[in-house]
Amino acid sequence: MGITGMIYMVTMVFSLIVLMLSSSAVKFDYFQFTQQYQPAVCNSNPTPCKDPPDKLFTVHGLWPSNVNGSDPKKCKATILNPQTITNLKAQLEIIWPNVLNRRAHVRFWRKQWRKHGACGYPTIADDMHYFSTVIEMYITKKQNVSEILSKAKIKPEGRFRTRDDIVNAISQSIDYKKPKLKCKINNQTTELVEVGLCSDNNLTQFINCPNPFPQGSPYFCPTNNIQY
Repeated sequence: MGITGMIYMVTMVFSLIVLMLSSSAVKFDYFQFTQQYQPAVCNSNPTPCKDPPDKLFTVHGLWPSNVNGSDPKKCKATILNPQTITNLKAQLEIIWPNVLNRRAHVRFWRKQWRKHGACGYPTIADDMHYFSTVIEMYITKKQNVSEILSKAKIKPEGRFRTRDDIVNAISQSIDYKKPKLKCKINNQTTELVEVGLCSDNNLTQFINCPNPFPQGSPYFCPTNNIQY
């Protein structure tokens, strides 16, 4: 190999290293642990859910997020390790189902990992760590919104609630920090669709969720008459 070839090889290796380093860690401010209420998700989806929903909040995703600007998404090319799914599938099917199509769980999990989870480095090391962390948060650390609301005597009975009642009930279980609520109007009724629980970018402590949906947004939750 001549000098020109050696220079070319060194340049290519250096460029690859720079690319790997620059793409391995993406700036983000906090994590949002988002859970969706299955009946409301089905009601608001243009295509009917393929299976009857359970009256539960189940995981939508764990999303690295920013206070200002856009949230990081699809930060690097990555493949979901099949062994991760094999090891965790039984738990994931319970807490993290594909509500719209329960025969496509893996596709949903793959999308969440590629779109959001891979952006959580270095707090999230890899796909196994991502899914294990969510299982731990939902089950072991009791960040299950259905259980949190039930503990505050707010059960999925189709009753109308105030926003303060929902926020205060959840806040008591997350160190008195504010969650993020997402509502949607279905058949002239405002339904509680999602709840986000926010933590710092190391997943060590809860924080007040930034950027609530503003009045005028299709996802704004009004002061009163939120059905759950």
